Amino acid sequence: MTAISASLVKELREKTGAGMMDCKKALTENDADMEAAIDWLRKKGLSKAAKKADRVAAEGLVGVTADGKTGAVVEINSETDFVARNEQFQKMVSEITEQALAVEGDLEKLLAAKVPSAGKTVEDHVKDMVATIGENMTVRRTGALSVDDGVVAAYVHNKSADGMGKIGVLVALESTGDKDKLAEFGRQLAMHVAAANPLALTPEELDQDVIARERAIYSEQAKASGKPAEIVEKMVEGRLRKEFFQQVVLLQQTFVIDGKATVDQAVKDAAKTIGAPVAVKAFLRYGLGEGIEKQEDDFAAEVAAAAGSK
Repeated sequence: MTAISASLVKELREKTGAGMMDCKKALTENDADMEAAIDWLRKKGLSKAAKKADRVAAEGLVGVTADGKTGAVVEINSETDFVARNEQFQKMVSEITEQALAVEGDLEKLLAAKVPSAGKTVEDHVKDMVATIGENMTVRRTGALSVDDGVVAAYVHNKSADGMGKIGVLVALESTGDKDKLAEFGRQLAMHVAAANPLALTPEELDQDVIARERAIYSEQAKASGKPAEIVEKMVEGRLRKEFFQQVVLLQQTFVIDGKATVDQAVKDAAKTIGAPVAVKAFLRYGLGEGIEKQEDDFAAEVAAAAGSK
């Protein structure tokens, strides 16, 4: 049997608007033949949302939930902010976010999970909502964090309703200290992450391509000084540490709550109040529509086209 890659499933989903599980089955049934899989979906009536699926869904909501030592975040997109304010849509986001706690960041499992109020899978429930509301909607991504002993704190920025908004953040803190105080500090740290948008927890976790790009820029600037190569190298590494890492590495950023100490120092200070050492294990930050190329509509051209078609 031909192996069905995630990228192939994604491509079929984008072409047809059918659900992820349906696309995987279509490719499996047709030995990974894309055209045959498209025909299979059409025959089954599963590409009914295709006309809506070609419209960009970059609005919507980020849902966040945390329950003591675990937390989950989900981004669910719609085409317009108007629909994101719709009570039906918000109810759907809330219910799907609750299911996300159990699947530990696995999108495929989330789409296959049951929505109790609908009696259907998340994937089928979203399809029904597309038909009901009349806009393309997608469950774009999900993530989860957990700790053995500590707290997963959550924060929502630009809140639209309980547990959902434009930015959702989870922060995982491990400590044997006072859990209420730990949760309070965790929320402050999650607010910082929402505002400062760090790329990684430590320099070691940064994408090496990102570091290489910054190093190349600093190197070109340093070479212009005319200094020897060994001096240029030291200048570049110094700027990476003092400028770039302090901007994008969470523990090295200036804590926005007080505007003075680094996050690393703020964690150490908080440990005194919490009554035990505190370790920041991980964070997740979902900003609505990140990386989605939004379609810019030419309203004047649209009106002219409509007038000309009459």
